[in-house]
Amino acid sequence: MKHSILPFLTLAGGLWLAGATLTSATPIPEACQTGGVAIGCQAWTFNNYSVLEAIDKTADAGGKVIEFFPGQKLSPEQPDVKFDHNASAETVAAVQARLEKRGVRAVNYGVVGIPKNEAEARKVFELAKKLGLYAITTESVDALDTIEKLVKEYDIRVGFHNHPRQANNPNYQVWDPNYILSIVKDRDARIGSAADTGHWIRSGLVPVDCLKILEGHLVSIHLKDLNEKSGNAHDVPYGTGIADVPAMLKELKRQKFAGNISIEYEYNWKNNVTDVAQCIGFVRGFGAK
Repeated sequence: MKHSILPFLTLAGGLWLAGATLTSATPIPEACQTGGVAIGCQAWTFNNYSVLEAIDKTADAGGKVIEFFPGQKLSPEQPDVKFDHNASAETVAAVQARLEKRGVRAVNYGVVGIPKNEAEARKVFELAKKLGLYAITTESVDALDTIEKLVKEYDIRVGFHNHPRQANNPNYQVWDPNYILSIVKDRDARIGSAADTGHWIRSGLVPVDCLKILEGHLVSIHLKDLNEKSGNAHDVPYGTGIADVPAMLKELKRQKFAGNISIEYEYNWKNNVTDVAQCIGFVRGFGAK
């Protein structure tokens, strides 16, 4: 398998992939799926801890995949060593070793700034290549030309992430799925949306409608349930909040979504493994229906 670092994960396909139209970039193996979809953690969920601990906690919660973010400390023993696209070969190797030990696959990296400067942007893609990632997550729409060139060269997907609408900053447009569609629809098919459903709710949008708008362009998902609709809402286990998680999962299944779903659980920071496990269990149960 191209760019693979985990030889025991070799098969592509699965329930939600059947009949899906895939680009040439390496798909996520079927062995990484839970309930028919590759679901795991965004390491930001465990940003109070190190990268190696985040891998452990993801595995403990039942996740089979992980999405890294830049700048997390490597380990409790080496808190001054940071993991990102400037990391040393030794640091990357330590992360790879822990992934293999715990049976977790790295599938995504972000949210990371991708510069217009090709040499600097290439560092991000080189890390993705080393880790065998499915995709990179960014908000760097100004670097779209550089991104498209490197997507074609490295055969790695890129998804544009959305934070909430900024009332005092009309220039911030990626909160709007229609804007994301407008910038990716005529680009390489490996470029699309890294959709955050919680931030759509905070922006006053209906996530299922947003997923439909971006059909055919969804690279990855930060799937969230929230305790309320306000901008101050916080994450809760799937099925216990105001988000219609079953409807979102049904829509993704209808679209034959083949990307990764990340649980980015930004609450109960010191003791959230059980909450994350409940989210994964919800998806497992949904897939069994």
